[in-house]
Amino acid sequence: MRKVYLDNAATTQIRPSVIEKMQEALAHNYGNPSSTHSFGRTVKTAIETTRKTIAKFLNAHPSEIIFTSGGTEADNMILRCSVRDLGVKTIITSKIEHHAVLHTVEELEKEYGITVSYVNLDSFGNPDITHLKELLQQDDSKKLVSLMHVNNEVGNIIDINAFADLCKNNNAFFHSDTIQSLGHYNIDVQETKADFLTAAAHKFHGPKGIGFAYIRRNTGLKPLIFGGQQERGFRAGTESYHNIVGLEEAFVTAYENLEKESAYILEMKQYFIKQLKNTFSDVAFNGHSADPDKSTYTLVNVRLPFDEQKSLMLLFQLDIKGIACSKGSACQSGSDLGSHVLSQILTPDEMKKPSVRFSFSHYTTKEELDYVINELKLFAEN
Repeated sequence: MRKVYLDNAATTQIRPSVIEKMQEALAHNYGNPSSTHSFGRTVKTAIETTRKTIAKFLNAHPSEIIFTSGGTEADNMILRCSVRDLGVKTIITSKIEHHAVLHTVEELEKEYGITVSYVNLDSFGNPDITHLKELLQQDDSKKLVSLMHVNNEVGNIIDINAFADLCKNNNAFFHSDTIQSLGHYNIDVQETKADFLTAAAHKFHGPKGIGFAYIRRNTGLKPLIFGGQQERGFRAGTESYHNIVGLEEAFVTAYENLEKESAYILEMKQYFIKQLKNTFSDVAFNGHSADPDKSTYTLVNVRLPFDEQKSLMLLFQLDIKGIACSKGSACQSGSDLGSHVLSQILTPDEMKKPSVRFSFSHYTTKEELDYVINELKLFAEN
């Protein structure tokens, strides 16, 4: 059976060079980085080199990069510590954030009694910056705003600099879930006045189980995990060295090839959109996912003109044909509630049609996309 992987927003194939780096680390550099002997010092030096490398690409200071188990931990850590340590009484977010943010905010509301406000969205799912300004100026409570840079389901891109500037001008902290953008877009933290950013290596062809938080210096956050002085005392626990060097290799390679690979992936996305339009006259695209200027080049969210019965069988049928895609975030797999993102921007009638997220990488080929289009066409006709 043919296999076509179009679920790169969920996770990506690890690059061969990343696997080589990790294998070398696992085989030869097994010292504990907290140990003072040569085995430990070798590993510690490599970890700090990785920290400096990431910081250089972000134009950050190395001390502002904290390695975590991934994006979910990084989001949780930042939000929880902001309430606990910074006196944040109000969190402003949107209803289309990743659940790593939404569920954490809901728990903080229960535990600490903070106020949670949600910024208005337009029909495409864009947060209303004018409404955000109103929320920021509503009272004098200490506030944190959490808005994702690139939406993981529909691909909308916010003007992260404009939102960060607005927060800074209103004495509020700004956190952005950049898990779908770091590794795919350049971010300079000297230009983007965000206080906190998050990343996960497996979104840019690195290993799972490793990511990092960018925490601007002097914000005042304190550790969430205690037990040792790892990560400069901010996150206790022996560092996952093989994953960290895998993250470094994936991060560096992503940015070294960014111009070439992003152009190629965008070409694949536009080709797929064109073929969908040629095949299905009533096809629609959710959010701004079909607009190359307002959405990421890595994904498209398609609403197909199928009846309710076919809608129920679509993903199952595609899987039988070896095609990997999704109806939303992988973290919602198994949920019968549907996409919380699409429920905010589609009408009840539109929600009855099957919406599918197809997400691409530099491994994607036109031949694979033609195969998917043909299988969708056959499914519609049968």
